[in-house]
Amino acid sequence: MNTQSIKPVSDFMHTVTPHLICAGVTDAIEFYKKAFNAIEVMRLLGPQGKLIHASIQIGDSIVMLADEFPDWGSFGPKSLKGTPVTIHLQVDDVDAVFKQAVSAGAEIKMPVNDMFWGDRYGIIEDPFGHYWSIATHVRDVSLEEMQEAALKGCV
Repeated sequence: MNTQSIKPVSDFMHTVTPHLICAGVTDAIEFYKKAFNAIEVMRLLGPQGKLIHASIQIGDSIVMLADEFPDWGSFGPKSLKGTPVTIHLQVDDVDAVFKQAVSAGAEIKMPVNDMFWGDRYGIIEDPFGHYWSIATHVRDVSLEEMQEAALKGCV
């Protein structure tokens, strides 16, 4: 094998890629297909019948997934009783994608609204406990304007 032709970052990956642990990755893949028009890229089934790895594509980005494996210390947000992480999804029509995700089973955490930084933005929780912020950029705002609005308590 000629290692000089191997790219350190493959063509279909970005430098940072979320890797989500879900209790029931097979169901999660189906949810992401319905909620975000995800395309399944691949699955690797492990010896216990669980998925040790799966990949989906949402827009131009890959999201990696795996089932929970408690023996490996691998738990999803539902088992951990929450998550400190929000995955951000930038889309052409936040209202349509938000509605589609909620129709697929997501819970609204923050309704879509026009935000001081120039995005129309909302947050959902997927059925597996992962938070997703969804946004469409609707106006350009300078850093100074954002800072002024933030200091006024608009966050």
